[in-house]
Amino acid sequence: MDRARTVRRPLLLPALASLAVALPALARAQQASPAPAARGTVRGTITVTRAPGAASQSDSPILVYLVGFNEPPPDAAAEIQQRDKHFLPNLLGITAGQQVSFPNGDPFYHNVFSPSSVRKFDLGQYRPGETRARAFPKAGVVDVYCNIHPQMSATILVLPNRRFTTAKRDGRYAIAGVPPGRWMIYAYSRRAEKPVGKPVVVSAGGSTTVDFSVTETRVDFQHLNKYGEKYRNPERYR
Repeated sequence: MDRARTVRRPLLLPALASLAVALPALARAQQASPAPAARGTVRGTITVTRAPGAASQSDSPILVYLVGFNEPPPDAAAEIQQRDKHFLPNLLGITAGQQVSFPNGDPFYHNVFSPSSVRKFDLGQYRPGETRARAFPKAGVVDVYCNIHPQMSATILVLPNRRFTTAKRDGRYAIAGVPPGRWMIYAYSRRAEKPVGKPVVVSAGGSTTVDFSVTETRVDFQHLNKYGEKYRNPERYR
């Protein structure tokens, strides 16, 4: 019995000694591992000048977004509803690769289509309560219309990342989770001639302020139907 104990004890000691050395080294390695870079926030206020006859702010939202880096799209689809012969929202930001569903919430048929080269599509005519969808793999601007109701129009901004937001009614906005770096930030209105862009430097864990002044001059969104023709008797469908 005593001899067996004498033999086993030396065999265990080297293993325990090695483990005692390895554990502190492992702890130091874990502490030395670089943590993911902290992200920053960009915030500011948008001042809008509107042309006479232009829509109110609630009908003309402004989307603020950053470019210069890519992020994967979320798994969930975005949505544009069709209700009371309008698209809601009429300005939608998504990430390239994301899907958008178009549920018909009206008691009559709709036909959603887009002539835009970035993502040309035609969902066909479909009944109340039905939903159809499309994926948008390429970044760019996609104008959306209804082939039955000429007053229906919307815009989808397909963006390279998820760092975008819609400004509040008072013009304020905030975009969190922005990676550190030098980027471009834009304010986009469907009723402006073009987006307003500014450079921005984002620091890890910091907050940067960028204010915009946007001038809206566009009053209506006249367009052709999906066949490239004028709508016949457009007042009939209003």
